[in-house]
Amino acid sequence: MASIDASRLQFNEEWQKLFNSEAAAHMQIPPLLANMSQLGHLWQATLHADPQKITAAKARFAEEQQRLLGFFSPVADSKTDDAGAWLSLQDKRFSSPSWQDPAPFRYIAESYLASYQLLLESIDSLDLEVDEKRRLKFFAKQYADAIAPTNFLLTNPDALKAALESNGETLRAGLENFQADMRKGHISLTDESVFEVGKNIAVTPGAVVFENEIFQLLQYTPQTNQVHLRPLLIVPPCINKFYILDLRPDNSYIEFAVQQGFTVFVISWRNVDRAQGAFTWDDYIADGVIKGIDTVRQITNVHKINALGFCVGGTLLGSAVAVLKRLRHDVLESMTLLTTFLDFSDVGEIAAYVDQALVERREQEFSKGGVLNGSELAMAFSSLRANDLIWNYVASNYLQGRKPPAFDLLFWNSDSTNLPGPWYCYYLRNTYFENNLVKPNKLTMCGVPVDLGLIDIPVYVLAAKEDHIVPWRTAYASARYLGSHNAGKVKFMLGASGHIAGVVNPASKNKRSYWTAEHDLAPNMSANEWQQNATEHPGSWWPHWAKWLSTHSGKMMPARRELGHDLFPVIEPAPGRYVKASAP
Repeated sequence: MASIDASRLQFNEEWQKLFNSEAAAHMQIPPLLANMSQLGHLWQATLHADPQKITAAKARFAEEQQRLLGFFSPVADSKTDDAGAWLSLQDKRFSSPSWQDPAPFRYIAESYLASYQLLLESIDSLDLEVDEKRRLKFFAKQYADAIAPTNFLLTNPDALKAALESNGETLRAGLENFQADMRKGHISLTDESVFEVGKNIAVTPGAVVFENEIFQLLQYTPQTNQVHLRPLLIVPPCINKFYILDLRPDNSYIEFAVQQGFTVFVISWRNVDRAQGAFTWDDYIADGVIKGIDTVRQITNVHKINALGFCVGGTLLGSAVAVLKRLRHDVLESMTLLTTFLDFSDVGEIAAYVDQALVERREQEFSKGGVLNGSELAMAFSSLRANDLIWNYVASNYLQGRKPPAFDLLFWNSDSTNLPGPWYCYYLRNTYFENNLVKPNKLTMCGVPVDLGLIDIPVYVLAAKEDHIVPWRTAYASARYLGSHNAGKVKFMLGASGHIAGVVNPASKNKRSYWTAEHDLAPNMSANEWQQNATEHPGSWWPHWAKWLSTHSGKMMPARRELGHDLFPVIEPAPGRYVKASAP
């Protein structure tokens, strides 16, 4: 016991030192979460404006606490213990036997969860607009998740048990884990030492055949004797690194595409530093996507190519195609959009972070350029699933001294990417805040007004049913804007799972499922009506997409083994320098 007390004392002392150190600055809560404080004041002010609601809320809280205390009192009748009624049994944070013993920890869990429910009820009772209530509920959940008893040593029976059984060793190991994460600037979600980009992740053979200050262009080595005439250019999101599509050979979307006989190129965005801090949305369109399209056309000596955009890469690609159509540059045969917003009318829970004050504050901050730290956006998106991507690891890594297992997808998730401040501000205002991209000729890009209605090429749109970043119904609404003259050319698909797992669903593993409908985007058909008429298919959507793309890729021809072109010689092997660069 003395050893445990000594470990706990050291834990507390080191914890205070760390929070007073410079390392703590790297793990600060991002400015986006400042909205939580503002909305908290709004909640208090609105509640205090109606004293009866305060009285009612206090009465409900007292009643619930009295009911719980009755269950856990020494004279409680065990027959009244209706197991099906316990909230803690419905929450995986409290699933271990340590939490389910009658007292005191089940009482702590039940009291916490009941208080959270009452907090939500008090928000429902407020005289506020629907959007304000939704934002308040979002931040109430953030607050409740942060103060959960699982996140504190003295109220976490699993952590206490581990400390006792290890004679305090788990506390020492947890402190070491915390110190290491403070130095890295993020919570470890996986054993990062296991992975190395270019060694066991992003290993599909290829080469960098072009680069500028914004991106490197990767061309992949053919793996078939014959390839389709038209190549495929993949535009990944610039807020993440491209290798989510090339994690390992057994789940690499890029390698799958190469193996289907497509000549594949990928844009690898630069992890920007201060030297690129003035780059704008237009720069990413003109010197990024359009430059990539033109370079691929020159290397392969074809007039038209196919292009694919993923997440914000799809937003950039759609914008670039609208610019090209306005300029009457007919250089794309088809376009694929994976979990992409064009219409930002309903962006899900992330909308809680975006208001006029945030947009104006960011525009002021980056008025003269600058860099948005990638870890800030990563934290904001992780907070949408805070229990799974933040607090679960706080409890496991720090309180129980565990090392997280190796998982390639979570390694990628932690490999954040910086963004130019002006680019970010344009994106924030014109998409998430004002939804201007779907308004014909509202925005001018690269000197021309853009109208998504001008896009008249075949489009394959994939949404993910459980996507919390790009809700599938909004992806469906986005597809409707792709060309007023594009009837019958837009194919909408719905994949199982979420934003990443819905896309990275290898054909070789034959997991999950996807849905298709006979009449894609029929006039006046809502997303729910589409779903009702859709047919579910087992397995991956990848073969379905490959069959569709082959119809737009031209004849087969002998594969060229030499990468690049006389004008674009090989610079270095794939995956290139840009993707290996850590956030400065």
